[in-house]
Amino acid sequence: MHSLPYWRLSGFYFFHFAVIGAFVPYWTLYLQSLSFSALQIGILMSLLLVTRIFAPAVWGWLADHTGRRMMVVQFAALGGFVSFIGFFFGQSFAWIFMAMLLMSFCWSAALPLIEAVTLSHLRDKTDRYGQIRSWGSVGFILTVVGVGYLLDRVGIIWLLWVVLVLKLGILVFSRSVPESEVIGERVDQESMRQLCQRPEVLAFLFSSLLMIFAHGVYYTFFSIYLVEHGYDKGFVGWLWAIGVICEIGVFFLMPWMMRRFSLRTILMFSFACAVLRFLMIGWGVEWVAVIVCAQVLHAATYGAHHVAAMMLVHRFFQGRHQAKGQTIYTSVSYGLGGTLGAILSGSAWDNLGAETTFTISAVSALLGMILVAWKVKMIKCQG
Repeated sequence: MHSLPYWRLSGFYFFHFAVIGAFVPYWTLYLQSLSFSALQIGILMSLLLVTRIFAPAVWGWLADHTGRRMMVVQFAALGGFVSFIGFFFGQSFAWIFMAMLLMSFCWSAALPLIEAVTLSHLRDKTDRYGQIRSWGSVGFILTVVGVGYLLDRVGIIWLLWVVLVLKLGILVFSRSVPESEVIGERVDQESMRQLCQRPEVLAFLFSSLLMIFAHGVYYTFFSIYLVEHGYDKGFVGWLWAIGVICEIGVFFLMPWMMRRFSLRTILMFSFACAVLRFLMIGWGVEWVAVIVCAQVLHAATYGAHHVAAMMLVHRFFQGRHQAKGQTIYTSVSYGLGGTLGAILSGSAWDNLGAETTFTISAVSALLGMILVAWKVKMIKCQG
């Protein structure tokens, strides 16, 4: 009888997103302590996005070619752990660049492959995905708040030790998650190119790119925007936490929602919330209540969208195409969409202003909603 490795999967998500919570908000402070220029810091941080354009496809092909997805995850987790140790042995720009490039290349493999493994373990109970994924949000919240308080009391060098311990957690849990059965072999008769050329798949992938593109200005400039308008930095931190806390709530509500609404309806709702959210941030920054409400909408613009997107990827790409499907989704949305969103939002921020830049994000979300309504079919979730 099939037994769901609930806690082992949850533990992997916990440590994966704990690393993000410790690394992404605070790594720039470490780079700044090494006297790197703003340009150098920008180049180094861009590696996290750029590698997500091509690296997931490489790892996905290897996983599907060997049929041993967890073995690839374990290898990538080991590579990520070892490459991070490199930060302890050099501080020049060239050294940090190479260490970050290698670490980012390995790190990009884990999430899309573990998503495919998780959904395979869930089988026809995919509505429980949100419950497992929510532990990643818990890990993020605990580290983003805890590390912030820690760095107020100790030197920034301690960040390296914190991230290293969390990466060890990823490595340990990667070895505890059992391999999942590859299901849905009937789709293997279609090539990946044929699958990706289906109108509903193209529309879904491009709409996902538009959603992550729309979030580019949020992830890059939200904190700066608030501080410039007089918000206390501590309160800004809690605003980020509010968004992720609401995200956890929607993960637990998703089984109920997916029993009552189609995946297309959930996606359209999340895009509509994104339109509203970015307009609220761009034009309502003077009102605390408006910004708090905008953060609550993170539950829809990230939480609901992410779960519905995972369900669609699982439906569109089956059998031996599961891992490649996840990596294609990651490369197109978070890789290409995230990179374009970060870069173009920076240009728009300087030349057009904050309000217009957030409005562009709202328009991007609106275009994504139109694409979903036009091409994505009404699909109910199993479970």
